[in-house]
Amino acid sequence: MKYPWNDYSRRLSPLKLVVFIALFLPAAWVLIAYPQGWLGARPTTEAIHQIGLWTIRFIFIALAITPLRSIVQWQRLILVRRMVGVAAFAYALFHLLLYTADEAFDLGKVASEIVLRIYLTIGFVALLGLAVLAGTSTDAMVRRLGRRWYTLHRIAYVIALLAVVHYWLQSKLEVWEPTIMAGIYVWLMGYRVLLASRLAVRGRLPLAWVGALGVAAAIVTAAGEATYFHFAYHAPVWRVVSANWSLTIGVRPAAIVLGFGVAVTLAGVLRGVIATPPRISRRPRYA
Repeated sequence: MKYPWNDYSRRLSPLKLVVFIALFLPAAWVLIAYPQGWLGARPTTEAIHQIGLWTIRFIFIALAITPLRSIVQWQRLILVRRMVGVAAFAYALFHLLLYTADEAFDLGKVASEIVLRIYLTIGFVALLGLAVLAGTSTDAMVRRLGRRWYTLHRIAYVIALLAVVHYWLQSKLEVWEPTIMAGIYVWLMGYRVLLASRLAVRGRLPLAWVGALGVAAAIVTAAGEATYFHFAYHAPVWRVVSANWSLTIGVRPAAIVLGFGVAVTLAGVLRGVIATPPRISRRPRYA
């Protein structure tokens, strides 16, 4: 029998086992924190928020696995992509279940809210997309769909965008983390659509381009945040942009996106140093 923590040869994979256990931890913490009163004055609302947040995080982690595998030259990283993607769907279902519980399991009201509130409509569409991906993630479906499977699973990037928009709209004024998610989405799309498809050599993008992509994603993040606050709250664009590089009001999204890009680039550099065998100098022998 093949278990989730086994690799394709049905042997125990320590990587898959560790990731499998880790995927349960956020939900386990919420289930423990709820009866303990650690979730604040509105525990159900906070539980919905936490599980929804981890849904989006798992979507992004699943999308980041392919570029990270190439950048750090760790081919076995691909073993956990499907597992993380299915976990994102499970968390999305849990998110919806908690929302339904908060509405006293009134399915009619839940359905009407999904139809009438645009951010709920967007979130539900993303959930349906995750259901399609999870339902076609088995080995049998991969074989049955063939090349169509890869085309179908490209909707993961659309789902990620819908998840960010859903998160942004329901966050209202507090858009700090949705902005970070949007910046990382720019990085992912820049890697997949603009760079890797055109500049990759044997499936690997030169690290100089990876570093440049991190800088570009940070700039887009800063510009996007400044534009949002300008039109929503009439804040001066220059003031919002300058705040991204000042710690007086905390670390801003653009700085975190830049840090993400730098970390990924340095990981690639470090992996290249480790993987490169030392050069042995050949000295001439004298009799």
